[in-house]
Amino acid sequence: MIDIGTGTPIVLIPGLQGRWEWMRPAVEALAKHYRVVSFSLCDERSSPFPCDLAVAFDNYIAQVGTAMDRAGLSQAAIVGVSYGGLIAAEFSARHPERVSSLVLASALHSGWRPNQEQQRYLRAPRLMSPVFAATAPARLRPEVTAAFPALGARLRFMASQGARMAMAPASPSRMARRVAWATGHRFANPQSITARTLVITGEAALDQVVPVQVTEQYMTELRSAQRVVLERTGHLGIVTRPDIFADILGRFVDGTRIPA
Repeated sequence: MIDIGTGTPIVLIPGLQGRWEWMRPAVEALAKHYRVVSFSLCDERSSPFPCDLAVAFDNYIAQVGTAMDRAGLSQAAIVGVSYGGLIAAEFSARHPERVSSLVLASALHSGWRPNQEQQRYLRAPRLMSPVFAATAPARLRPEVTAAFPALGARLRFMASQGARMAMAPASPSRMARRVAWATGHRFANPQSITARTLVITGEAALDQVVPVQVTEQYMTELRSAQRVVLERTGHLGIVTRPDIFADILGRFVDGTRIPA
């Protein structure tokens, strides 16, 4: 668990890979003006949080509350990134008194189910991980190119993000288990979420990880939610354009309506 910066508290929940380190650019950008609490998911070996495999997805809901307790926070802005959006939305539905605002960034929706290609990876995650890694550059190249038109900047980003990923490696088997936990979980009705909500997506043509239409489902359920498109990004906007992401998120958390 990390707790850095001062100001309005923000709890930042990582995606399917489960490691907060992958979000470091966003953490550092937010910490310039806000207090940021983040963590790796509790089933990571490096995590100091308890994890009971028998309770599955509920581990993550409990972890958010425990992290807030350890940080001495009765309430905070809850921000979920990708898979973390499922956790953030569920925590907000169950514990509205602890959520000052909710931000869902390129978030999975509870109605999401893996497609046939994704199911192949999930059936044999370790066996298929080399294939997944080999095909990742082609999936992400358009987005990275849009964010970094200059070759030098693009290469610097790829080197720095690659180093972060190497230092905090993701586990294919744990990622597959997290998908199984989510698809088997009975989620609360999202219409019970009362917190002010901001839905952030990248551009539809650039997000090759979570289709924008999946995240947009929250807009039909949370009638008061605001929607913002982070331009020149797809799924990686929190790390390719962290300062822009932090500015949008911060203005929302501070109560300023964000232009769509």
